[in-house]
Amino acid sequence: MSDHDTIRDDEGASRRHVLKCMTWAGAGVLWTIGGGAPRSLGIIGEAQAQAAGGLTFLQISDSHIGFDKPANPNAAGTLEEAIAKVKALPTKPKFMIHTGDITHLSKPKEFDDADRIIKTSGLDVHYVPGEHDIIDEEVKLYRERYGKNAKGAGWYSFDQDGVHFVGLVNVVNLKAGGLGNLGDEQLAWLADDLKGKSASTPIVVFAHIPLWVVYEQWGWGTQDGARALELLKRFGSVTVLNGHIHQIIQKVEGKMTLHTAASTAFPQPAPGSAPSPGPVKVDDDKLRSVLGIANINFMPGQQRLAIVDTPLQG
Repeated sequence: MSDHDTIRDDEGASRRHVLKCMTWAGAGVLWTIGGGAPRSLGIIGEAQAQAAGGLTFLQISDSHIGFDKPANPNAAGTLEEAIAKVKALPTKPKFMIHTGDITHLSKPKEFDDADRIIKTSGLDVHYVPGEHDIIDEEVKLYRERYGKNAKGAGWYSFDQDGVHFVGLVNVVNLKAGGLGNLGDEQLAWLADDLKGKSASTPIVVFAHIPLWVVYEQWGWGTQDGARALELLKRFGSVTVLNGHIHQIIQKVEGKMTLHTAASTAFPQPAPGSAPSPGPVKVDDDKLRSVLGIANINFMPGQQRLAIVDTPLQG
């Protein structure tokens, strides 16, 4: 865990930002904000009880259907386990968000298998693509299934129970090891999309690659993500949800919470802890403790959305 960076709050007072890394954690934690500082409300069982009520939705990420290497030779099986966790939640979520890499190689069968499994949740699902979802020859399979009503390369927004949701795409023309990018066209659309929203409107933004730079050497960040975050600063409650790095890292800056999700397929190393990113083989009895889902709850009048990260086992 790193906490060496210093930021300034609205009053100009220096304080430490929070970067909570739970890469190998075996228990989910519910986060909420009081007085501008994050605090944990407890582990999974207690947290789920406290999260009941308000708007609740799910995030899953990085299913990599089609992956069959030693890190997890049955990615479809662990996705099925994740969806079983979703179905067993005490409060039925309003919908689900998938933050990309639904498939591993953008094959029609991989999309078919993912759809078949995810549909058993009985929930509406909102998708954004990961880089693994747009590598088919004509780059059309993802768009034909999930992006027909989206703008540009697949970005869009919607409103639910007083919360404004924005799905962004930062994986187009991604270079190996390079940072993600949004591009001028999408950023102009985002500015226009947010223009008519009151500063008191809670905003949830979701994209595949983290919008802030988690680890530049591995391309874990978005090169123009700061421009998007600047557009969001005027809002009193902003939550940014990402995937891509296959581990839970949370950063809080002022009124903004940025949160990356665990994968349902395989873990990756903590930033800088290995020569390069990629699937990590852990003991078979430990795998499900580093895979999971995120349950997110919004209560009117509260500044922050509460997030419960739930492993498949543990």
